[in-house]
Amino acid sequence: MAILKIARMGHPVLRRVADPVANLTAPEIHKLIADMVETMNDIGGAGLAAPQVHVPLRVVIFHVPEHRISGRPDDPAQPLTALINPIIEPLSEDMELGWEGCLSVPGLKGAVPRYARIRYRGLAPDGSTIDRSVEGFHARVVQHECDHLDGMLYPQRMTDMRLLMFVEEGARYPIDLATA
Repeated sequence: MAILKIARMGHPVLRRVADPVANLTAPEIHKLIADMVETMNDIGGAGLAAPQVHVPLRVVIFHVPEHRISGRPDDPAQPLTALINPIIEPLSEDMELGWEGCLSVPGLKGAVPRYARIRYRGLAPDGSTIDRSVEGFHARVVQHECDHLDGMLYPQRMTDMRLLMFVEEGARYPIDLATA
């Protein structure tokens, strides 16, 4: 396994639509996932998409730690999940504004509207189907990572650029999104 270099905003790999994975059993796909896991664990992220490590394929990994859950029924903690060729379907038009950061946009965070409830489907590395309906942080992290597969970074989703800030300034001058 190896720790991979993270592509930063502006790199062409982050602006293109990633290609579907054609052969799930290919050893390079399993190596890619293992390297992505090691990279994410080293950096301390909640998720990572293959384009962020310079590989334009439709692969994401993520986890939902206990301290990030909202307490809502469809927002349970989730162990590390690798999702290949994912599809997202909003389950309602309801949107929620929440803070996001990104390994490809280091040092910044922004308030991003996301669908409150989604269903996502895709394949696990063993070829089994993953099909879940989720909300809260779980829904947010999946949408964020899958955006990378379509050449989208979170600042492109923001509706109020006044809520894009350096992480340090956000800690010094916190903003309550309920009143922003």
